[in-house]
Amino acid sequence: MAKKKDERISEEPQLTDLPGIGPAVAAKLESAGVFDLMSLAVMSPAVLSDTAGVSSAIARKAIEAARKMLDLGFVEGTEFAKRREDILAITTGSKKFDELLGGKGVESRAITEAFGAYGSGKTQLGLTLAVNVQLPVDRGGANGKCVFIDTEGTFRPARIKQIAEGLGANPEKVLKNIFVARAFNSDHQILLMEKIAEMIKKGEPVKIVIIDSLTAHFRSEFAGRGQLADRQQKLNRYLHDLMRLAETYNLAVYATNQVMANPAQLFGDPTTAIGGNIVGHASTYRIYLRKGKQGSRVAKLIDSPNLPDNECVFFVTNDGVVDG
Repeated sequence: MAKKKDERISEEPQLTDLPGIGPAVAAKLESAGVFDLMSLAVMSPAVLSDTAGVSSAIARKAIEAARKMLDLGFVEGTEFAKRREDILAITTGSKKFDELLGGKGVESRAITEAFGAYGSGKTQLGLTLAVNVQLPVDRGGANGKCVFIDTEGTFRPARIKQIAEGLGANPEKVLKNIFVARAFNSDHQILLMEKIAEMIKKGEPVKIVIIDSLTAHFRSEFAGRGQLADRQQKLNRYLHDLMRLAETYNLAVYATNQVMANPAQLFGDPTTAIGGNIVGHASTYRIYLRKGKQGSRVAKLIDSPNLPDNECVFFVTNDGVVDG
């Protein structure tokens, strides 16, 4: 059985199957985070030429060949629906919250962004998802591992063990299935994303990437209006690379985001997410979290491609995110 699986893997086209891409060029590409045909096919000839150190003519030929092999282009709606059949969903731990997100939880091949003030439950939801992704599919998991990119020092192993015990899982085993990295600046944060593709290529079944928080470093490094355009451009590129990662490897991305008060808003809640339209358009699902009455939390779905705006109440307990 294992032999058949190995044969099937070896049949998949490799970078070296493309014209002008030998082992040395492939090694350069892999060191830059390009491991498969899809990543190469969506590059521009100029970027590929710079990355791989090849002429623009060779870069163009390689990209054309990759696109031909992958059959990139338009497909019928029915074919597109078939491609979405393998989408995974990871439970939040709360049935009401799962229903808010379409019934099953946080989707793969999508970026789910949660923004809210301090103490609104953003990190707690992330820690709960890091545990729940390891559950079997019939229990709302994805039988997978988690990558947790920590930009603010929020990852707590003791909290993970607590949530795991609440599910009746082995705390040490659960912790072992979470890969944690502390990102010290925005460049490090971007570099860590490239490492994820490398890990998956080596056989790690990563099914969710959690970034807590998405914008903290970008916000602190690019201060003032004069640097706003540079920040947004860098953030935009990062988000598009994140989306490509989610699409290519069928994994979920959950990102927390900071908030600020919008001084131009005179009525209603002035809380607005950092990152502006760049983050708003890149996120597939946007959720606004806030504190509710009697220790509860409120999740409000702000944006989604297929779901109505709605809200639900959930609780954060020792067992993680629950209905209460």
